[in-house]
Amino acid sequence: MRRSATRVYGSCDPWLESPGYHHGLALRGKVSSYPKTDLRTVRLDNIALYCKVMAMDPNWAAEHLQVIRTLMERSAIYRRALAPVMLLLGILGITAGVAGWWFSVSASRAFGTYWIAVSIVGISGAYLMVRRQSLRDAEPFWSPPTRRVTLAALPAAFIGFVVSVLILQELPQASVDAGSLPPIWMALYGCAIHAAGFFMPRGMKLFGWLFIFAACTVGAALAFSWIPRSSAAGHAVMGASFGGLHLLYGIYLYFTEVRKNEA
Repeated sequence: MRRSATRVYGSCDPWLESPGYHHGLALRGKVSSYPKTDLRTVRLDNIALYCKVMAMDPNWAAEHLQVIRTLMERSAIYRRALAPVMLLLGILGITAGVAGWWFSVSASRAFGTYWIAVSIVGISGAYLMVRRQSLRDAEPFWSPPTRRVTLAALPAAFIGFVVSVLILQELPQASVDAGSLPPIWMALYGCAIHAAGFFMPRGMKLFGWLFIFAACTVGAALAFSWIPRSSAAGHAVMGASFGGLHLLYGIYLYFTEVRKNEA
């Protein structure tokens, strides 16, 4: 046992063999936390941990530590930027829902193309508002936290786009059965928001779950024929979900942030 311990010491740091190190362990109660274990076993455990730490790539550790620190520092900034983004998406969703119903965008391909275009406009507007916030705070826009948020939400958004294109390709031009698309979009959007919520305030993950539950509710209502499978119902669902939920969350963020600043 003594020989193997000495061999481990030589591969890491000679200071670990010094009596002062183990005397410090005893003073800090490290040895007493190992009942029925002699000092040499405790020394081996601590030396093994020290070797693992020394073997880590310092650049990798420093980069991830900086990302974590930046995410913690920007939690309040994300919260301030979220309120206008959510208000923008809410107003856009409600306006698009009313416009789609008013102008009778009823064919399935037209319905899908219309809402895909609305989503592209909404995403572009959200990133433009975040960029304006970054310029105002003299910070880089495409920072490591922004990249991680984007990459976290990208898989679900990409799947939603591909599935929408495939479904619209199979539907005839004159069909008005567009009711199956909104719950799919809502579920995948909720998954994207929930994934991005790991790098943002905790409320975003709950917001993502809200979309997922809403998608399940709409899907059940369609399955039991509680709501019709029509383009008018689809516009109403899209306006209420992507418009109403974003608008309510934006109002909540706005007033809670104002109250927080006053306090």
